[in-house]
Amino acid sequence: MRRMRLAFAAMLAASCFASSSEAQQSEAVYKRQIRQVEYQVGAVSPSDVATGVATTSYATGCADGCDHGQGAGAGSCDASACDSMAGGCLGGSLGEPWRLVPADNALGLNIGGWSNIGYHTNNTFGTFNTYKNRVQLQQQWFYAEKVADGSNGLGLGGRIDYLYGTDAPDTQSFGIPNNHWDNSWDNGGAYGHAIPQLYGEVAMGSTAVKVGHFFTIIGNEVVAATGNFFYSRQFTFYNAEPFTHTGALATTTVDDQTTLYNGYVMGWDSGFEDNGDAYLGGFKRQISDSTSLLYATALGRFGENTWLGGERGTIHSVLLTNSLTDRLTYIGQADWMFTNDAADVGVRNTFGTIHYLIYKLNDRWSVGSRSEWFNVSQEVNGIRNADLYNQTFGFNYRATSNLLFRPEIRQVWDKEALGANDNGGTSEMTFGTDMIFTF
Repeated sequence: MRRMRLAFAAMLAASCFASSSEAQQSEAVYKRQIRQVEYQVGAVSPSDVATGVATTSYATGCADGCDHGQGAGAGSCDASACDSMAGGCLGGSLGEPWRLVPADNALGLNIGGWSNIGYHTNNTFGTFNTYKNRVQLQQQWFYAEKVADGSNGLGLGGRIDYLYGTDAPDTQSFGIPNNHWDNSWDNGGAYGHAIPQLYGEVAMGSTAVKVGHFFTIIGNEVVAATGNFFYSRQFTFYNAEPFTHTGALATTTVDDQTTLYNGYVMGWDSGFEDNGDAYLGGFKRQISDSTSLLYATALGRFGENTWLGGERGTIHSVLLTNSLTDRLTYIGQADWMFTNDAADVGVRNTFGTIHYLIYKLNDRWSVGSRSEWFNVSQEVNGIRNADLYNQTFGFNYRATSNLLFRPEIRQVWDKEALGANDNGGTSEMTFGTDMIFTF
């Protein structure tokens, strides 16, 4: 899986798949560096999973497993009270979610996780899901956390996440190609281990600060399966957003409508070694009862110790969420990134725009559409305005409060035939489905 991932990186770097050695060279950059917050699975990096229920609340910002700027570190809401997309209540029809470790355990920690088993018919390089025609364990996830509560003075907390499966090699700290932290924890050709988050947190009043290794606040889709409506991922998420940072991030709740994010990080997608220095920040604003706006940015040096000789620049991400009706939710995302290397030659100039429509039929069934256009230029490799298009249709079926199924059909158009499709052509359709069991 890692070699496939790296091959796509090299493809963007040379308009074709590179050799295995070239792919290894490009690992640091393109898997992540042309590449979230494991985000919203809640909002505090999969850290907001207050109940361990695999529900995403795009409309309300409930925590279901990640830190995507929807409340990062500022506390969490009861995920069991949120439905999969529209923000409504599950009510008694699905029952209370089962937990492996009771919420009122003697340790006083929120402990949980999920098992994610998937299958897909074709590989789409440049995203997750590159182990086709196999029923596979994509995510065996465990987490333990204590949310820092500053409402009554100084509050202390922290979080650790552990991941095993075919998604783990794409989640490791590959930002520096020296096998530090979890970057060498592979198991065979497709499986691996990762520790995507390990941080401490301190809170006082309306401000919480996390220090350590944590998910980014940039973008909409996330690493955690529980944080996304669809089984597959965006090209934008994988190729033009960071997944993790190491540093410090402060979250300040100004009022009921406004949250601010400010932090310093040592580059992108590396563990506890310096890979640059950058500002990470943004804000979330509840514009109305039905509409919210999230803006996130990173400015500075993203990959100092990579084969590029240093990547620096900026990324801007805007996310608009609107509950059009009680059942229909629209999510619009736009990302723009521009970076140069140490010689001031353009490394990545990317633009991604994604539109979601999610319709909740009832407490168990939701249907959705995702339309993406991803455009990339690379001066260092002579790539100009290469376009990738992704149209996905799927539905979510929640059998119980703990069990979710996500079948989908995904059509990818690779206009310049860069190699994103498994068949090497410009167009390909893929069927995929997975199951998520939370505990």
